[in-house]
Amino acid sequence: MPKFRLGLTASITSLALLLVVPVLALETKGDRTFFRKSPRLLDVITTFRGARIGFPTYYYTIELPDQSGEPLKTIVIRQRQGFESIDYYPDKTIAFQGTPDHRGNPLALQDSQWDKQTETMTITLDPPVSPGTVFTVGLKPIRNPEYGGIYLFGVTVFPPGDNPLHLYLGSGRLDFYGSDSGDFD
Repeated sequence: MPKFRLGLTASITSLALLLVVPVLALETKGDRTFFRKSPRLLDVITTFRGARIGFPTYYYTIELPDQSGEPLKTIVIRQRQGFESIDYYPDKTIAFQGTPDHRGNPLALQDSQWDKQTETMTITLDPPVSPGTVFTVGLKPIRNPEYGGIYLFGVTVFPPGDNPLHLYLGSGRLDFYGSDSGDFD
């Protein structure tokens, strides 16, 4: 009987959270823009997984659901874990509808900036991506890291507007292989 009571308590708590969270979102005052339904980070992949390989592309695929309520204007990608900082060519950033395997129309970029101090890429789309779209952003690092390992990249998105409420989508993971001797494992 205690297991049933614990499960019932967890279910009631979960239901209460589902009922309260949308109400809190509606209480946002002023001219803040926000997503009514969260975009999702679907996948993060690289064209080459070997250490020290030059000119790979890192693809971040995001789904903006029909019910999001707002288009998506800005994506911020920040390295959160890894043995070394990865540098990028911001002028070689691309964006397109679809996935890397099923590319659709290109998306126009207003700006792409690399901040080496904060290890952050900021990509601004113009026009913003419409709700109901799956799209991909491709970043061009100078090269893969010198050493293999797991690298995590946090992805945060913003709707358009003067006072947008950002939304953290989670971390994408890239695994690079190779040893410090230059041999691949």
